[in-house]
Amino acid sequence: MTLPLTDRPSVAVASTPPALTIESLAKRVRLPTSELTILEGIAFEIATGDSVAIVGASGSGKSTLLALMAGLDTPSDGRVLLDGAPLSTLDEDGRAKVRGEKVGFVFQNFQLLPSLTALENVMLPLELRGDADVDGPARAILQKVGLGERLDHYPRQLSGGEQQRVALARAFVTRPALLFADEPTGNLDTRTGQAIIELLFGLNADAGTTLVLVTHDEHLASRCHRVLRLDSGRLVSA
Repeated sequence: MTLPLTDRPSVAVASTPPALTIESLAKRVRLPTSELTILEGIAFEIATGDSVAIVGASGSGKSTLLALMAGLDTPSDGRVLLDGAPLSTLDEDGRAKVRGEKVGFVFQNFQLLPSLTALENVMLPLELRGDADVDGPARAILQKVGLGERLDHYPRQLSGGEQQRVALARAFVTRPALLFADEPTGNLDTRTGQAIIELLFGLNADAGTTLVLVTHDEHLASRCHRVLRLDSGRLVSA
Protein backbone atom coordinates (compact mmCIF):
# COMPACT_ATOMS: atom_id res chain seq x y z
CA MET A 1 0.00 0.00 0.00
CA THR A 2 1.26 3.45 -0.87
CA LEU A 3 1.17 5.86 2.04
CA PRO A 4 -0.14 9.40 1.56
CA LEU A 5 2.62 11.99 1.44
CA THR A 6 1.65 13.30 4.86
CA ASP A 7 2.05 9.82 6.43
CA ARG A 8 5.41 8.93 4.94
CA PRO A 9 8.41 8.94 7.29
CA SER A 10 10.68 11.93 6.86
CA VAL A 11 14.16 11.38 5.49
CA ALA A 12 16.97 13.49 6.86
CA VAL A 13 18.96 15.26 4.15
CA ALA A 14 22.56 16.05 5.03
CA SER A 15 23.35 19.69 4.41
CA THR A 16 26.54 20.56 2.59
CA PRO A 17 28.88 22.65 4.74
CA PRO A 18 30.23 25.89 3.29
CA ALA A 19 33.44 25.51 1.32
CA LEU A 20 35.06 28.00 3.68
CA THR A 21 33.98 29.44 7.02
CA ILE A 22 35.81 32.31 8.70
CA GLU A 23 34.98 32.83 12.38
CA SER A 24 36.08 35.96 14.30
CA LEU A 25 39.46 35.92 12.57
CA ALA A 26 42.25 38.20 13.79
CA LYS A 27 45.93 38.56 13.04
CA ARG A 28 48.25 40.60 15.24
CA VAL A 29 52.03 40.95 15.11
CA ARG A 30 54.15 41.77 18.14
CA LEU A 31 56.49 44.73 17.64
CA PRO A 32 59.34 45.76 20.00
CA THR A 33 57.19 48.33 21.82
CA SER A 34 53.64 47.61 20.67
CA GLU A 35 51.34 45.26 18.80
CA LEU A 36 50.26 45.73 15.19
CA THR A 37 46.74 44.62 14.30
CA ILE A 38 46.56 43.49 10.68
CA LEU A 39 43.10 41.89 10.76
CA GLU A 40 40.36 42.01 13.39
CA GLY A 41 36.88 40.49 13.68
CA ILE A 42 36.67 38.96 10.20
CA ALA A 43 33.72 36.60 9.72
CA PHE A 44 31.99 35.25 6.60
CA GLU A 45 31.13 32.05 4.73
CA ILE A 46 31.76 31.03 1.14
CA ALA A 47 29.39 28.49 -0.40
CA THR A 48 30.67 25.56 -2.43
CA GLY A 49 31.07 26.55 -6.08
CA ASP A 50 30.86 30.28 -5.36
CA SER A 51 33.29 32.89 -6.69
CA VAL A 52 34.31 35.63 -4.26
CA ALA A 53 36.60 38.63 -4.71
CA ILE A 54 38.39 40.21 -1.76
CA VAL A 55 39.22 43.84 -2.50
CA GLY A 56 40.75 46.76 -0.63
CA ALA A 57 43.51 49.31 -0.74
CA SER A 58 47.16 48.33 -0.37
CA GLY A 59 47.79 47.47 3.26
CA SER A 60 44.15 46.63 4.02
CA GLY A 61 45.02 43.03 4.89
CA LYS A 62 43.97 41.20 1.69
CA SER A 63 47.06 39.03 1.29
CA THR A 64 47.21 38.29 5.02
CA LEU A 65 43.60 37.12 4.92
CA LEU A 66 44.31 34.89 1.94
CA ALA A 67 47.30 33.36 3.73
CA LEU A 68 45.13 32.58 6.75
CA MET A 69 42.31 31.13 4.65
CA ALA A 70 44.75 28.91 2.78
CA GLY A 71 46.50 27.69 5.91
CA LEU A 72 49.78 29.33 4.94
CA ASP A 73 49.67 31.24 8.23
CA THR A 74 47.86 30.84 11.56
CA PRO A 75 45.52 33.42 13.12
CA SER A 76 45.98 35.16 16.44
CA ASP A 77 42.29 34.55 17.16
CA GLY A 78 39.39 32.87 15.42
CA ARG A 79 39.09 29.85 13.15
CA VAL A 80 39.22 28.85 9.50
CA LEU A 81 37.09 25.86 8.52
CA LEU A 82 37.56 24.15 5.17
CA ASP A 83 34.57 21.96 4.22
CA GLY A 84 33.49 22.19 7.85
CA ALA A 85 36.82 20.93 9.25
CA PRO A 86 39.05 23.31 11.25
CA LEU A 87 42.15 24.21 9.27
CA SER A 88 43.80 26.67 11.63
CA THR A 89 44.09 24.12 14.45
CA LEU A 90 46.24 21.74 12.39
CA ASP A 91 50.03 21.75 12.53
CA GLU A 92 52.03 22.72 9.44
CA ASP A 93 52.19 19.14 8.15
CA GLY A 94 48.43 18.79 8.55
CA ARG A 95 47.74 22.06 6.77
CA ALA A 96 50.13 21.11 3.96
CA LYS A 97 48.30 17.81 3.53
CA VAL A 98 44.94 19.59 3.24
CA ARG A 99 46.39 22.08 0.74
CA GLY A 100 47.77 19.25 -1.37
CA GLU A 101 44.44 17.47 -1.44
CA LYS A 102 41.95 20.33 -1.77
CA VAL A 103 43.56 23.68 -2.58
CA GLY A 104 45.08 25.27 -5.69
CA PHE A 105 46.99 28.56 -5.96
CA VAL A 106 47.64 31.18 -8.62
CA PHE A 107 50.01 34.02 -7.72
CA GLN A 108 50.91 37.38 -9.22
CA ASN A 109 54.53 36.38 -9.81
CA PHE A 110 53.65 32.92 -11.23
CA GLN A 111 56.01 31.03 -8.85
CA LEU A 112 57.07 28.48 -11.44
CA LEU A 113 60.22 26.49 -10.74
CA PRO A 114 62.81 27.81 -13.21
CA SER A 115 64.65 24.50 -13.49
CA LEU A 116 61.53 22.63 -14.63
CA THR A 117 59.82 22.72 -18.02
CA ALA A 118 56.20 23.79 -18.38
CA LEU A 119 55.15 20.13 -18.38
CA GLU A 120 57.27 19.31 -15.34
CA ASN A 121 55.90 22.30 -13.42
CA VAL A 122 52.34 21.10 -14.03
CA MET A 123 53.19 17.48 -13.23
CA LEU A 124 54.75 18.44 -9.89
CA PRO A 125 51.60 18.74 -7.72
CA LEU A 126 50.36 15.41 -9.07
CA GLU A 127 53.68 13.81 -8.20
CA LEU A 128 53.63 15.29 -4.72
CA ARG A 129 50.12 13.91 -4.24
CA GLY A 130 51.29 10.47 -5.30
CA ASP A 131 49.13 10.09 -8.43
CA ALA A 132 49.95 7.12 -10.64
CA ASP A 133 49.42 9.06 -13.88
CA VAL A 134 50.99 12.50 -13.88
CA ASP A 135 52.01 12.92 -17.51
CA GLY A 136 48.60 12.50 -19.14
CA PRO A 137 46.60 15.02 -17.07
CA ALA A 138 49.43 17.57 -17.23
CA ARG A 139 49.66 17.35 -21.02
CA ALA A 140 45.87 17.55 -21.36
CA ILE A 141 45.45 20.72 -19.32
CA LEU A 142 48.43 22.44 -20.94
CA GLN A 143 46.77 21.74 -24.27
CA LYS A 144 43.55 23.22 -22.85
CA VAL A 145 45.28 26.49 -21.90
CA GLY A 146 46.87 26.76 -25.36
CA LEU A 147 50.39 25.58 -24.55
CA GLY A 148 50.38 22.17 -26.18
CA GLU A 149 53.36 23.20 -28.30
CA ARG A 150 55.34 24.65 -25.37
CA LEU A 151 55.55 21.62 -23.07
CA ASP A 152 59.35 21.44 -23.08
CA HIS A 153 59.98 25.17 -22.65
CA TYR A 154 61.39 26.53 -19.40
CA PRO A 155 59.80 29.56 -17.69
CA ARG A 156 62.58 31.87 -18.96
CA GLN A 157 61.60 30.89 -22.51
CA LEU A 158 57.95 31.87 -21.98
CA SER A 159 56.26 35.28 -21.94
CA GLY A 160 54.53 36.53 -18.79
CA GLY A 161 51.14 35.52 -20.15
CA GLU A 162 52.41 32.05 -21.05
CA GLN A 163 53.92 31.63 -17.59
CA GLN A 164 50.59 32.51 -16.00
CA ARG A 165 48.89 29.97 -18.27
CA VAL A 166 51.29 27.34 -16.95
CA ALA A 167 50.47 28.49 -13.42
CA LEU A 168 46.74 28.16 -14.13
CA ALA A 169 47.27 24.68 -15.56
CA ARG A 170 49.28 23.70 -12.47
CA ALA A 171 46.55 25.04 -10.18
CA PHE A 172 43.69 23.23 -11.92
CA VAL A 173 45.43 19.94 -12.79
CA THR A 174 44.68 18.50 -9.34
CA ARG A 175 41.00 19.51 -9.66
CA PRO A 176 41.06 21.39 -6.35
CA ALA A 177 37.90 22.01 -4.38
CA LEU A 178 39.09 25.54 -3.60
CA LEU A 179 41.26 27.87 -5.67
CA PHE A 180 43.00 30.96 -4.30
CA ALA A 181 44.18 33.55 -6.82
CA ASP A 182 46.31 36.43 -5.51
CA GLU A 183 46.43 39.35 -8.01
CA PRO A 184 46.62 36.88 -10.95
CA THR A 185 46.91 39.66 -13.56
CA GLY A 186 49.08 42.04 -11.52
CA ASN A 187 52.24 41.47 -13.58
CA LEU A 188 50.55 41.41 -16.98
CA ASP A 189 49.62 44.08 -19.50
CA THR A 190 45.93 44.85 -19.97
CA ARG A 191 45.37 42.72 -23.07
CA THR A 192 47.23 39.69 -21.70
CA GLY A 193 45.56 40.14 -18.32
CA GLN A 194 42.12 40.08 -19.92
CA ALA A 195 42.95 36.83 -21.72
CA ILE A 196 44.10 35.29 -18.43
CA ILE A 197 40.87 36.44 -16.71
CA GLU A 198 38.78 34.73 -19.38
CA LEU A 199 40.85 31.57 -19.09
CA LEU A 200 40.67 31.58 -15.29
CA PHE A 201 36.88 31.90 -15.17
CA GLY A 202 36.47 29.40 -18.00
CA LEU A 203 38.57 26.77 -16.25
CA ASN A 204 36.81 27.51 -12.98
CA ALA A 205 33.35 27.06 -14.52
CA ASP A 206 34.38 23.78 -16.16
CA ALA A 207 35.80 22.40 -12.91
CA GLY A 208 33.10 23.74 -10.58
CA THR A 209 35.79 25.01 -8.22
CA THR A 210 35.15 27.45 -5.39
CA LEU A 211 37.15 30.55 -6.31
CA VAL A 212 38.58 33.12 -3.88
CA LEU A 213 40.22 36.00 -5.72
CA VAL A 214 42.33 38.74 -4.08
CA THR A 215 42.63 41.82 -6.29
CA HIS A 216 42.74 45.59 -6.39
CA ASP A 217 41.16 45.47 -9.87
CA GLU A 218 37.47 46.39 -9.56
CA HIS A 219 36.73 45.14 -13.07
CA LEU A 220 38.16 41.73 -12.24
CA ALA A 221 36.31 41.68 -8.91
CA SER A 222 33.01 42.38 -10.68
CA ARG A 223 33.33 39.05 -12.50
CA CYS A 224 32.82 37.23 -9.18
CA HIS A 225 29.45 36.47 -7.62
CA ARG A 226 30.34 38.32 -4.40
CA VAL A 227 32.75 41.06 -3.38
CA LEU A 228 34.17 41.32 0.15
CA ARG A 229 35.79 44.66 0.92
CA LEU A 230 38.51 45.21 3.52
CA ASP A 231 39.46 48.55 5.04
CA SER A 232 42.28 48.81 7.58
CA GLY A 233 42.00 45.15 8.54
CA ARG A 234 38.23 45.06 8.95
CA LEU A 235 35.49 43.75 6.72
CA VAL A 236 33.34 46.70 5.66
CA SER A 237 31.07 45.00 3.12
CA ALA A 238 30.20 41.42 2.30
